[in-house]
Amino acid sequence: MRLILLGAPGAGKGTVAGLLVEKYSLLHLSTGDMLRDAIQKGTEVGKQAREYMDRGDLVPDEVIMGIMEERLAREDCANGFILDGFPRTIAQAKAIDEFLWESNIFPHAVVNLEVPEDVLLKRLTSRRTCSNSSCNAIYNIYTMPPEKEGVCDLCGGRLYQRDDETEEVISKRLATYKEKTAPVIGYYSGRNVFLSVSGLDKDRVVAEIEKHVDGFAF
Repeated sequence: MRLILLGAPGAGKGTVAGLLVEKYSLLHLSTGDMLRDAIQKGTEVGKQAREYMDRGDLVPDEVIMGIMEERLAREDCANGFILDGFPRTIAQAKAIDEFLWESNIFPHAVVNLEVPEDVLLKRLTSRRTCSNSSCNAIYNIYTMPPEKEGVCDLCGGRLYQRDDETEEVISKRLATYKEKTAPVIGYYSGRNVFLSVSGLDKDRVVAEIEKHVDGFAF
């Protein structure tokens, strides 16, 4: 199964991807995770990306495309993958289309998760992330709090609110999404692989995806 998950920040793409990975043993490819890893390691691309992410801006296409094309070319993608939140611009969508066409690996579904903006804002500003780089577990102080406030249940690491998840930056991220990323939905919407579903119920999202791709060979 090869999927592209679209949706605003906080729409639940990572949660849905996790459920599908567990069920189908797919490879979960998140540009955010890859970029944060580069930032933590202090690579050149990480330094460039951090300036944009801390402001709530999108990382330039040339940086993202280089990372994604290299990753999709690896052998472990042959059994199926999920692109989480990518592409984020029309230019990226066209570039990844060209790459996938040349590589003969077409997506079985392009899924858009619909979530109201007030829910997105609450979800994102209430996130807390484990500071242990080998864990990076994510919590929500309202819906999925840790057993002990400020402490990761899995590894005991300190939980913190990322710089790009404050209310000010989140509001800017959502505005940027509307301007630059939402048009990607229109780019895919006329295709038979496109599916738009409410992101408020993760189990329903998974069921809708399974129904949509039923009959594909993967």
